[in-house]
Amino acid sequence: MTNQKAIEISNLQKNYGELEVLKGIDLSVFKGEVFALLGPNGAGKTTTIEILEGHRYKSSGKISVLGFDPEKNSTDFRRKVGIVLQETGIEQYLTVSEVLTQFSGFYENPISIKRLLEITGLNKFKDQKVKRLSGGQRRRLDVAIGLSGNPELLFLDEPTTGFDPSARRDSWEMIHNLRELGKTILLTTHYMDEAEYLSDRIGLMFEGSIKSIGTLNELRNENNTSTITFQSTEDLTKLPNNILRILDKKSNSYSIETEIPNSILLNLLDWASKEKIQLNELSVTPKSLEDIFLEMAREINEIN
Repeated sequence: MTNQKAIEISNLQKNYGELEVLKGIDLSVFKGEVFALLGPNGAGKTTTIEILEGHRYKSSGKISVLGFDPEKNSTDFRRKVGIVLQETGIEQYLTVSEVLTQFSGFYENPISIKRLLEITGLNKFKDQKVKRLSGGQRRRLDVAIGLSGNPELLFLDEPTTGFDPSARRDSWEMIHNLRELGKTILLTTHYMDEAEYLSDRIGLMFEGSIKSIGTLNELRNENNTSTITFQSTEDLTKLPNNILRILDKKSNSYSIETEIPNSILLNLLDWASKEKIQLNELSVTPKSLEDIFLEMAREINEIN
């Protein structure tokens, strides 16, 4: 990843009559990074992506994608951008190699078919007809098509929707291969673990606005509650008050949510040592991306 910007958005707005769909978005995506845009249905993710791809006009604001205005939809812009939709219309009776040969023929400097097959892990399926591919293999073919023109920027829309866990992991490794090629990737997904695993930075989008942007650690620092968990069968009613009042018990399992985990943990361990209390399976867990996302969603719903 470099400090050069692949995408730069300033005060992007999109209205349909009096309906505000996008409400002044500011966003930068750097060359070589994987950026995940997350949000619930209706947040404005699809509209934002379609504007960046040149498929929809903005109402106002400034946009630069690889130095181009996507609304002008120039040939040079199209050569530098690859798009992987959730579904791609492909002739079912062609083989994988035939499909890639067909799409590569649209570009002046395509990636070789051999390299596309290697990157996407489709080499052993190159002679298989599209209709016989599994969902995961078909999705790999969609990515290979998006890459065929050797784009600098790749839009990936919900790359693993409907996949079983094994197929999802395989697809994640394929996306890591794209990162190693130096491609910039703008990813939309509903899977929080996917965004955590793949992304350099994450944008959380609600109600037409991007509410927070950063690495996972930066988002955690903005929402810096951690959870301390442990097991115990002993009497803990004599715990210090500052711990007892935030202690949550379920059977013999205990949890503490706190913004000062180090201090609470030291107090807990010091007390347990003095009282000769056994605490089992003790762990400290920072908030996951899903925790942060759901908490932000709750706060927005409460405001509304």
